[in-house]
Amino acid sequence: MRKGDFIWGAIMLIIAAIFVLPSSREAFISFTTTHPLVGGFIKFGILASMGELLAVRVGTGKWKFAKFFFARAIIWGLFGILITMIFTIYATGITALLSKGMLPGGTSKLAFAFFTSFLMNATFAPTFMYVHRISDQYLDLKAEGEKDLSLSNVVKHIDTVGFWSFVVLKTVPFFWIPAHTLTFLLPNEYRILAAALLSMALGLILTITKKSKLETVED
Repeated sequence: MRKGDFIWGAIMLIIAAIFVLPSSREAFISFTTTHPLVGGFIKFGILASMGELLAVRVGTGKWKFAKFFFARAIIWGLFGILITMIFTIYATGITALLSKGMLPGGTSKLAFAFFTSFLMNATFAPTFMYVHRISDQYLDLKAEGEKDLSLSNVVKHIDTVGFWSFVVLKTVPFFWIPAHTLTFLLPNEYRILAAALLSMALGLILTITKKSKLETVED
């Protein structure tokens, strides 16, 4: 165990305590309900960044900030605002479709959760994930000293085939749709928090998978 392990764990325990202790939980829920977009920025900005730190720790065995770490945190926060709006748009839309009988399920909470997750991940998610891939690649190239940071050059460095064959065609149906179905079964005030935690979980899974593949190749 390294010192960084304890620090990271302590921060996560403090975050968990906020939601476990009734007084702090109620205060946080009240704040994020009153200011949902600010709440989305905070949740994703902090939790997704904590996830990136953990992914680096698992991938390299060391605790270190990636270059442009705080820029990445701000980007995550902005994505948190976008996801907060998207969750509302899709949840409201699916509720309307169910009420009009345009989708089966009526007032079923499971039908609402599944269709919201399915349509959101089938339409919005690929675009969102590719934009996120572009922003990450841009910062990676900038960190490496690349002079040509034009969109065309950034896109050339993205494994587009891998993105579609794995990220879209595998993680969307086998991870995101089931995971977000569970997310939309939660009360509204916990959904964005759950989404941020899921981003942490998937980032860790992808890092472990990548590390295992590299070790297999080396063997």
